[in-house]
Amino acid sequence: MSFFPDEVIIEVLARLPIKPLFKTRTVCKLWHGLPSDKYFVKLYNQVSDKNPMVLVEVHDSTKPNSSLICVDNSTGVSEFSLDFLRDKVNIRASCNGLLCCSSIAVKGVYYVCNPMTREFKVLPKIKDQNLTRFYPDSEATLVGLACDPSRGKFDVVLAGYQCAGSSRRPDKTFACLIFDSDSNKWRKFVSSQEEIFTHMNRNQVVYVNSALHWLTGSGSYILVLDLNFEVWRKVSVPDETRYGTGNRVYLLESDRCLSLIEISDTWMKIWVMKDYERELWHMVDRVSLGCIKGLVHGIFPIAQTGECVFLATHKQVLVYHRTSWAWKEMYSVQNNATLPLWFSAHAFRTSIFPCE
Repeated sequence: MSFFPDEVIIEVLARLPIKPLFKTRTVCKLWHGLPSDKYFVKLYNQVSDKNPMVLVEVHDSTKPNSSLICVDNSTGVSEFSLDFLRDKVNIRASCNGLLCCSSIAVKGVYYVCNPMTREFKVLPKIKDQNLTRFYPDSEATLVGLACDPSRGKFDVVLAGYQCAGSSRRPDKTFACLIFDSDSNKWRKFVSSQEEIFTHMNRNQVVYVNSALHWLTGSGSYILVLDLNFEVWRKVSVPDETRYGTGNRVYLLESDRCLSLIEISDTWMKIWVMKDYERELWHMVDRVSLGCIKGLVHGIFPIAQTGECVFLATHKQVLVYHRTSWAWKEMYSVQNNATLPLWFSAHAFRTSIFPCE
């Protein structure tokens, strides 16, 4: 006889990490079926939304292969592995608990995986090899992952400038390939764009309102791919960040809304788009950077909620707690890292989302 109602037990189990949760499936019939129960999956994913994490690839000059760590505000730092893919990969995008990874050995091969459940799907290889020769690094300039738990599907987007003949010089033809998990097929459309994207712009793709969003290299506006209508459009940024400030600006998600974080020498300003249709931005926080003055020029925001912001430097991962105004070091590299941590850091949250 249970001491607690099933409703209470379900609320408790929804707050477990995925690995312990799956171990509890052997306890009884009710618990065994929870990971496939629609109500529980929705509850679990809603709880996970409030607990952002950061995945970081750590490059150690003394070791042949890099390692992955997961930085969690609640449980700290843990090792992380994608060895179940049986391939050496780069993480290119993260969305709602899924990762999109590209094979290093074989160009044009992409995986979508849930690293917590260790499920994965190998996407059909792109038949037209010219489509993988985007400028500048022989794979798509932009990679986006759109995972929609309410619809139980995901899309992968590869987009970039096609190269003119054998010269590898990009022209203005902006090709976009979209993989649909429902049809298990790629489709393509072509447009004309003249955008430049920095490394951080490429990594920080945000999926909200059925669209993928990238901040352009100039920071003057956000390039949006509407997945419902398969069209590109532009979204404005706050006037205060657009005109002549000289500050660094980054695009993140905040509680299912678009957010911009502006960093100057002394302040970090957080903007949230409260009204998506009217493109209305509101500054919700202004944070003094005096406590981390020596790190300001090399700090990059990676993930956030309404309660905290994760930031990465060359060798550290920090978290800023917005209610207590407190900074905390979550991780520090103890070896000779060949690349800064922010170079390969991605926002992440756990989820029960099948990708097979």
